[in-house]
This record gives sequence, structure tokens and C-alpha cells, in this order.
Amino acid sequence: MTTPFDPPDLRPETDLKTRLPDRRAWPLLLALALGGVLVYLLRPILMPFLTGALLAYLADPLADRLERLRLQRTAAVIVVFTGLSLVGVGALLLLLPILGSQIDSLRSLLPQMVDWVYQIGLPWLRTHAGVDIESLDFATLRGAIAEHWQSTGSLAAQVIAQATSSGLALAGLLANLALIPVVAFYLLRDWDVLIARIRDLLPRRMEPSVSALASECNEVVAAFLRGQLLVMLALGVIYAFGLWLIGLDLALLVGLLAGIASIVPYLGFIVGIGSAALATVFQFSDWLMPLGLVCGVFLVGQLLESLLLTPLLVGDRIGLHPVAVIFAVLAGGQLFGFTGVLLALPIAAIVMVLLRHAHDRYLRSSLYDEPRVGDEQEGSER
Repeated sequence: MTTPFDPPDLRPETDLKTRLPDRRAWPLLLALALGGVLVYLLRPILMPFLTGALLAYLADPLADRLERLRLQRTAAVIVVFTGLSLVGVGALLLLLPILGSQIDSLRSLLPQMVDWVYQIGLPWLRTHAGVDIESLDFATLRGAIAEHWQSTGSLAAQVIAQATSSGLALAGLLANLALIPVVAFYLLRDWDVLIARIRDLLPRRMEPSVSALASECNEVVAAFLRGQLLVMLALGVIYAFGLWLIGLDLALLVGLLAGIASIVPYLGFIVGIGSAALATVFQFSDWLMPLGLVCGVFLVGQLLESLLLTPLLVGDRIGLHPVAVIFAVLAGGQLFGFTGVLLALPIAAIVMVLLRHAHDRYLRSSLYDEPRVGDEQEGSER
């Protein structure tokens, strides 16, 4: 038992040093901060490099599988790169004409939608809700929509004309587009070598923990990017095929829109069924039965996503809240433009893993569960 005359319990100097922050960490933190500033300053030229790195990361498992089949790394990369390029070019050649015709159909439907709002929607609001909107000139709005919504060919011609008006801007755009496959090819070929060199550069004391943390981040990012992209592709095909069977003219356009919006849970279902229902009402004179079929298509797609696609392709290791996904995409686009949109979700997944580990360490720290003074005295008496 202690008495008031006992000297205070002074902790050893070595223990005090271990409780202070390690000064050797400050150069690393400074390097990370300078790297972030450098990335922000170089963001206008980073788009082809980051896009190529993202493509290389997504294609690396395919190249690894071919390597396990006794194929050399360069040959495996050539096979993967050629196959993905042929699939991408073929999809563009097949889908662009269909999308062009469906955009033309949408252009013809927009004035009818404005007329329906003016002739039916507003009178219904005026009768049942007491809303009177007389200040809107719907005739002018209808004319503006009919004038500015041109066909795909005219729109493409306008874009090309504006791009060619500045030779330097056109040259920069073409150079960036040409750099993407080059960067992706070389990064994919040397991906494993780069990862091994980065691991060798880590301090030996930190290497096991950093490697374990990086492995967990890789699992989460891979599950989200590869899995969620496959889910989006599958849902887009399911929605487009189902709406095509019904006979909807905008089947491919609505399916593509719903598939892209599926990056946020339930948003693809809401956007898809809303746009498909609107297109159905304006296409079919007797729209009640087709509308029921449209609802059936999206219900089947939602069931397949919940019961089969997401558990099989994505799993339960992501944990990104839908609001976090929306915020990450918007914040990335605001800060870095298109490059930020590409990097938003991988960075959000990595930050989520780091925050999870920081939360676990905080719960185990003395800051969270520090003993009270009375408890310390009681423990010393015992």
C-alpha cells in the first residue's frame, strides 16, 4: 500500500520514448503530402497514365491465369490485350449504330413528352393540387428541344467540327487516347515486377503489416471494381434484352443507362424502371400491359442481382455505403475531373479499409478505454 510520503512513480525514460511519436515517420508523411500535391498539379496529363494503370490492374488476373498455363508473361499480356481490344472494338461497332437510332427515337419523343406535360400533367396538377404554373412557355420549350436535340450523326459532326477548330486541342486529345493502350500494355507486362519492387523498398520492420494491409485493400478494390463492373454489365444486358422482348424502342438506351446507374445499389433499378415506364407510356397507345411487363423485367433483374450476381461476383467484403459511393464519385470529379472519377471508387475502398483498421486500433487503445484515477489507485492497493 502506498503512503503520501512515497515518491511518485516515474516511468523509465525508455518507456517514455516508446510512447512518443516516431520521428522517422515524419519524412514518410512529408513525402506522401508532397506526392499528393504533385498529383494535383499534374492532373491535366495524368488521365492516360491512370486510365492505363486501371486497365492493367483489371486485366492482371487474366494474365496471371495464362501464366499458370505455362505461357510467358509477354505472350500472356499480348493474348489478353488483343482479346480485350477485339471485344471492345466489336462492341462499339455493334452498339453505336443501334444507340444512334435510339437517340433519334428519344429526340422525336421529347416534344411529345413536353406536350403531355402541358396538356395533361399541368391541368391535373391545377385541378387536384391547386398548382398553377402559367409563367412557363412550353411552346418555346418544345421548340428549343426539337431544335437542339439533333441526331447522333449531326451531333458527332458538330463535336468533330469543334475539335478540329483547335488543332492543338485535337492533337492533345488524340495523343492522350493513343497513350492509354501503350501505358496499359507496358504496365500489365511489368505489373508483378513493379509490385515486388515496391515491396522490397518497404522498411523490413513495416513490410509484414504493410503487405497485409495492402493485400486487404487489394481484395476490397478488386471485389468492387471487377465484381461491380461485371454486375453492371450483366444488369445492362438483362434489362436491355428484356425490354427488347417487350418491343420497347429505347431498350438498349434504357438498359445501358440502368446498368451504369447500378454502380450505386438500387439506383439502377429506380432510374431504369422510371425511364422505361415513361418510354412505354409514350410509345404504346394501350400501355397498361407493356407497363406491367416492364415492371416484371426490372423485378427479375433486381432478384437476380440480389440473389445471384452480387453474392457471386462481388461478395460481402466491400462495405461501401451508397452515399459514400455517390460522394466519392462527385468529389473525385470536382477535384480531378475525369481522372478523379476513375480513381474515386478505388481510393474510397482503400480509405474504408484504412479507417476500419484505425477504428480497431482506437478501440484497443488507452485513449478509448483509459482507466480512471480511482481504478488505478485501487489496482495499486491490490
